[in-house]
Amino acid sequence: MLIVGSIVIRVRDLQRQIAFWTSALHYEPREPMQEDFVVLQPLDGRGTQISLDVMPSERVLPPRIHLDLYAEDQQAEVRRLTALGAAEVHWDRRPADADYVIMEDPEGNRFCVIDAREWPGWEARRSTGPRRP
Repeated sequence: MLIVGSIVIRVRDLQRQIAFWTSALHYEPREPMQEDFVVLQPLDGRGTQISLDVMPSERVLPPRIHLDLYAEDQQAEVRRLTALGAAEVHWDRRPADADYVIMEDPEGNRFCVIDAREWPGWEARRSTGPRRP
């Protein structure tokens, strides 16, 4: 059996990215950070971790992988993330009825904020982490 334990994001400015992602996700460092690497975990210690790795990496658009972050109040979360330093990414092929908003962190790593209110079983999944049906 395999589970996703950590998703690694390449970064340039570790301190800035720690500040963004810990605030964005309500995470904390799992252990003392190294000079070029840190693992962030949910405050309760359960769930998928995010690792930040200082590593030169060429940005590719569209990215081959991104995070989908589920939200009960999508617009409030988009505003909150924008205040933390994220930016909304406009895409001319985004459907008018899309349940997602494309964003990027302060270094341009993309993620989507999904309106999860209409997902079946959303309330039950909040404690274990959302999954697309």
